[in-house]
Amino acid sequence: MDTSYLYVENLAAEVEIPSNGITSRTIYADDHVKVIIFGFDMGQELSKHTASSSAMIHILKGDATLTLGGEQLEAGAGSWAHMPAHLEHAVFARTPIVMLLILQL
Repeated sequence: MDTSYLYVENLAAEVEIPSNGITSRTIYADDHVKVIIFGFDMGQELSKHTASSSAMIHILKGDATLTLGGEQLEAGAGSWAHMPAHLEHAVFARTPIVMLLILQL
């Protein structure tokens, strides 16, 4: 039996959203990709920053405001964004959210 895969039935259930905080946990990593799941309480944010590699954000649960470059976008469950390396970005949780971040290494 090949056990080299990872299967998660319900990603949104993989994180407990902390009261008045943010939590994150790496759920997969190899030489090419790192997958991190985040839980944000309402009102929490990752302030504007850049990353040296490209990345993808997938909102699994809740409502957020994403800032990508100079544009603010309303994002809900199912929203997805690709960000090239060095793009300034931020995340603000308008409700409690669960977010998946996929970093291309």
